[in-house]
Amino acid sequence: MLISCTVLDAPQLRDDYYCSLLAYSSDAQCLAVGLGNYVHLWSERKGVDTPESLNQLSTISATEVQHVTSLSFSSTHGGHAILAVGRADGRIALWSPFDSEPRFDATQPKPISCVAFRPISVKRQSLRDRSMTVSTEDLLVGDELGHIYFYSVEWPSETESAVFGWNGAMSLLVRMVIHTQQICGLSWSLDGEFFASGGNDNTCYLFETRKVVQNSYERTSSSDSLAARDGPNGERIYTVVPGRGRSLHVPSSQAKHRWEINAAVKAIAFCPWQHGLLAIGGGSNDRCIHFYHTISGACLATIDCAAQVTSLIWSQTRREIAATFGFAQPEHPFRIAVFAWPSCEQVVAVPWVDESRALYAISYPEGPDDRQVRDSGKHGRWRNRSKAEGCIVVAASDAAIRFHEIWGEGKKGLGGSAGLLGGSDILESLHGIDRDGGATIR
Repeated sequence: MLISCTVLDAPQLRDDYYCSLLAYSSDAQCLAVGLGNYVHLWSERKGVDTPESLNQLSTISATEVQHVTSLSFSSTHGGHAILAVGRADGRIALWSPFDSEPRFDATQPKPISCVAFRPISVKRQSLRDRSMTVSTEDLLVGDELGHIYFYSVEWPSETESAVFGWNGAMSLLVRMVIHTQQICGLSWSLDGEFFASGGNDNTCYLFETRKVVQNSYERTSSSDSLAARDGPNGERIYTVVPGRGRSLHVPSSQAKHRWEINAAVKAIAFCPWQHGLLAIGGGSNDRCIHFYHTISGACLATIDCAAQVTSLIWSQTRREIAATFGFAQPEHPFRIAVFAWPSCEQVVAVPWVDESRALYAISYPEGPDDRQVRDSGKHGRWRNRSKAEGCIVVAASDAAIRFHEIWGEGKKGLGGSAGLLGGSDILESLHGIDRDGGATIR
């Protein structure tokens, strides 16, 4: 990867709507990018790095290792910057830039299509010492068959690992048989109380985390377990064994809500400043952004974008949401747009001069840092970057990573009326809202 102004060249970036090949860690202050079989790290200070320990699986023969499909960093609460790397051969590796070696290398029964860490850490009983309570990270893993695996990851510091001779644990809590086709998207609410899954079966499910993991669910004989062994570098290698063990089996009937649209659901985003507001984006046969109330399940509004929606990112300081687009019908040059909420008015449209598509995008929240960013004349793209918003980073079909500053310092913040939801955590009245279809903006 070579940086040139606002673009990182990304050879071997997979042109695949279903892949999610970007992840950012505020703890490590680096961007992870999956290119072919390898994962590269990039930061403003250090540039490009390709850690050998992170990519040791890729040194195996090509017949044994397949391409990276998804990336996710753990919560900032935990402070470990654990990177989950999912692959098309079913492998998932957990690695941290703060460690010298990877800790875990798990193998799923089916190819991995999605990974997503919970944005907050969770206190649980330590598996090393049951008398201790430690911080753990929750990880969702979705596969091409439509299953979702819910893991708890205990990750002691490298010093603690050396003292106790124990690298932590990766525990399978739940297997969820939800979707009938590939998992395309997984997303958590900011407080971790909810998570949503989107599938190639045109459905999106919403779950309450507490109810998914509570022990009141019946344990079934068809649940899965983890078989573990030591790897060549001391890491623990886990294999999910279907039909054995005591993990919880959660059927789709336990979902709080189920929504169906006209295409695959990859883009899912919980609003960070309005509890109960969720946006999902549809693929090529839908081409819309749908807004739902997570408490009642009501559809609040729909924006017809005339394009495949590949990512959704809410602003942290404005009542706006950014969308990236893949295939457009009819063809138009816009690959990024920003819409106001609740008016659904388009306030920004970013055209691309070529025919490449936006495949996936994430928030790049770090603002300018005088200690790390050089003279703004050379790195002018950061000159007006808001510390609250930063940029969005977009992986494109022309094997490039683009940085776009779509929210500058001068725009209006979150003050004023709360709009459709009335500033409340719940809808006091659904008057004027069509429960079936909502309001469509064209």
